[in-house]
Amino acid sequence: MRRSVRSSPQPPHPDLVRRPTRPFGWLEHGLLHDGWLARLGPDPIAVLVLLALAADRRGASYYGRDRMARELSMNRPQVNQALERLLHLRLVAHRPYQPDHPDGVWQLLPIATPDPTTRRRTTARPLPLAQILASLGLPASTR
Repeated sequence: MRRSVRSSPQPPHPDLVRRPTRPFGWLEHGLLHDGWLARLGPDPIAVLVLLALAADRRGASYYGRDRMARELSMNRPQVNQALERLLHLRLVAHRPYQPDHPDGVWQLLPIATPDPTTRRRTTARPLPLAQILASLGLPASTR
């Protein structure tokens, strides 16, 4: 039986393809393909996307919880719960500015997935943020 070759789908506006000119946030491919989005839920996904957009080249963000809540139109308890979920799943790490301070440095961590054949942990490849947003049915902003 002969396999047909499918061409890749064309975007609705090929003349409006994004070409980042400034730092561009990214999220790892495994978030989509390894089922993380379904496990996280909307609030942790929103916080993770914000941290990815605000992160420097090392994956570190300095946004405080109040600013996260403001930027995401969420309340502080929602942000706290979302961050706790991301910390629990080891998708982010946190170093407070001072002991017992809620704010500090947030770091995006590599997503590690178990390799069933070797039982080793492997790191997923990054996926452009625009693709993550599209998979969530959200429009990619044009800059």
